[in-house]
Amino acid sequence: MNTKKILVSVSLLGALLLSGCASVPLATQQESAQAKSFPVPEQNMSGLYIYRDSFVGKALKKDIYVDGKCIGETADKVFFYTQVSGGQNHKISTESEFSPNDLTIFTEPGRNYFVRQYVKMGVFVGGAGLSESAESEGKRVVSKPSVRLAKTGHCDN
Repeated sequence: MNTKKILVSVSLLGALLLSGCASVPLATQQESAQAKSFPVPEQNMSGLYIYRDSFVGKALKKDIYVDGKCIGETADKVFFYTQVSGGQNHKISTESEFSPNDLTIFTEPGRNYFVRQYVKMGVFVGGAGLSESAESEGKRVVSKPSVRLAKTGHCDN
């Protein structure tokens, strides 16, 4: 096989891997609807929504951790909801190609926060990053009928 054919084969394989769809265990429709009502967090707590809606890397699942605790695996069009202590910093981490990517946010009690996980092209496999979203943008994405609440507690690493 010549070099050109090898490059075309590798490119096609990469495109297939990045365009397929991964699936993760989902919560019930009722649990998803409850989380999408954006309840006020419990006293002295903050709500934390972590969602993924990136076009790239649909075949990839990526672990999410909050303060070192496994929240779960993400796939495209899923979100997690958890409550964290208000009035302090929290570290949200996701696996990436070579090392974890972290985002630290300070949460005020009684408020909901939104973090977007996105998948980006990598050398061997797609990596993942995190960014804090404005509340209006986070609510807009999470509210979509196609975005579902994922079950918590399962990470591969």
